[in-house]
Amino acid sequence: MANHLPTVGVEEEYFLVDASHRAVVAAASRVLPRVKPVAGDLVTGEVSQYQVEGKTPPCGTLSELRHELRRVRRAVAAAAADEGLRLVASATPLLGMRAPIPLNTDPHYLAQVETFRSLYDTFAFCALHVHVQVPDRDHAVLVGNHLRPWLPTLVAMAANSPFWEERDSGYCSWRTLGATRWPVAGPPPYFSSAAHYDALAASLQAAGATHGERSLYWDVRPCAHLPTVEIRAMDVTTSVEDAAAFAVLVRALVVQALERVRRGDPGPAVDGSLLRAAYWRCARDGLSGHSLDPRTGRLVPTPHRLRQLLAYARPTLAEQGELPQVAAVLRRLVAHGGDAGRQRAAHARTGSLLGVVDDLADRTDSRRRPASTGPDHRAGHQGR
Repeated sequence: MANHLPTVGVEEEYFLVDASHRAVVAAASRVLPRVKPVAGDLVTGEVSQYQVEGKTPPCGTLSELRHELRRVRRAVAAAAADEGLRLVASATPLLGMRAPIPLNTDPHYLAQVETFRSLYDTFAFCALHVHVQVPDRDHAVLVGNHLRPWLPTLVAMAANSPFWEERDSGYCSWRTLGATRWPVAGPPPYFSSAAHYDALAASLQAAGATHGERSLYWDVRPCAHLPTVEIRAMDVTTSVEDAAAFAVLVRALVVQALERVRRGDPGPAVDGSLLRAAYWRCARDGLSGHSLDPRTGRLVPTPHRLRQLLAYARPTLAEQGELPQVAAVLRRLVAHGGDAGRQRAAHARTGSLLGVVDDLADRTDSRRRPASTGPDHRAGHQGR
């Protein structure tokens, strides 16, 4: 097995829900002190008190990633259970969110409230971020150009947020719509170099549209403190197996992009308006129907687009021995409509968002805890 590939790491965010009533709970400040002795800096707070974030160290293989993701989830789930809570890997909260959301008291977030105001009132979203090692900042920026056409497909592949404000939004990834409301978010512009990137970042900060590099919320960006490129387009996924497969697939995309950058190819200058339209279409329909190919402006079946993405990444996945496992995950997702389809199926089966939360919590917790024995329904939370 090849051992020269760049390392890959994952950050994933989870909601904390009451084990009985299944509503989100502003309990991060209670859970974090319990998990810190076990997981250290691998578990941190997030924007809201409803959430915590788990991180893996840099990993070399798919099996190592799975192991680290399970280890972090087990630690957080155990700490949450001590507080009467469960862990839910869904990109939007299912029950109990109230606006304005209870914010983390980290100065980084509090400083931005003055600028972004009510944008924070409902910013309760959980994402999957993948960090891939790159040689330097210039490579990170140019890799982003090559990844831009594939970002909508990653949105569709990982869509896991069909419900919002306790009803079906009609979208597979409502998080994508909510996250792209910010002045600097969604698909990044096309950049000629790291200097171009830095100049635009400085202008945006001077305009008050950002608070430093941490608030450049583009879906591909060079990491400010690590020698990595960070890919942020995906909803958090409920299954550890899927999260690990997504991460090594993204690494393979980056490796292929790096090869092109080294050959002097700066990447395709995909039109920004087409790219945003492709985002919208993939966020709405997920893995079903058709998606917009931003390179051609044509609609293609989304499973076909996913096969094209896999073909682009195939050389690296095959070299690393990861192709069969990643391909199997993608086939299963297409067959069952992905995580968004799974949420809707749980709702149809149980007739309630409570049932959706139970299914999510059971699949998130890698300790295989039994489903909640709390009440089967609650007034005001019947699905529509």
